Amino acid sequence: MSKKIHSTVDNLQVLFEDNHIIVVNKRPGDIVQGDKTGDKPLSDTVKAFLKKKYNKPGNVYLGVVHRLDRPTSGVVLFAKTSKALPRLNKLFAEKSANKTYWAIVKNAPTEPEKRLVHYMKRNTKQNKSYANIKEVPDSKKAILTYKIIKKLDRYFLLEVDLETGRHHQIRSQLSSIGSPIKGDLKYGFNRSNEDGSIHLHARKLRIIHPVKKEPIEIIAPPPNDPIWNACI
Repeated sequence: MSKKIHSTVDNLQVLFEDNHIIVVNKRPGDIVQGDKTGDKPLSDTVKAFLKKKYNKPGNVYLGVVHRLDRPTSGVVLFAKTSKALPRLNKLFAEKSANKTYWAIVKNAPTEPEKRLVHYMKRNTKQNKSYANIKEVPDSKKAILTYKIIKKLDRYFLLEVDLETGRHHQIRSQLSSIGSPIKGDLKYGFNRSNEDGSIHLHARKLRIIHPVKKEPIEIIAPPPNDPIWNACI
């Protein structure tokens, strides 16, 4: 089993930073915010990084704006000021933040490009979401658009644009059309990746800067493994 590499103060991949925000490339296995596992969250690592970089006494302010599933990788944005955080929260709540993902699947979808609409029902006990074609009680509408952008030897690279941000949305919706993500046992892939990751990567984030009001686009390189490397 290959060893997981977690983000630390010394190896943190910072994609963008200014006075108000910091954007990092999350490694698979990093947890964005603390949970019941008690593992050190990425938010604490980023705080420690800023404290060291700027030689700050006392506590460092850092606001968590959004999350990524633990086994996924890619763009995660944090607020560095209390001015930026509510503005960023509003951007995400109003669906003004555009997120593009890359997903590697073994089975090509039947159509090279499609908009998928499902009704997601979450099972908290299983920590899993089910994609239904029709509305069911307590379900939420989930929409994404995918397109096949590369054919690899044994896999296909899909680019996925999210219109909604539901729990395990991409994993569940792609699984429901017969294209589970590589390594994602929970959603029907036949075997796990050695490091416990899944081949789902938050590739790109486009937002309006919360203070400067200028558009910014941040692109995250995927993890260093032979399959991801074949996609670049």
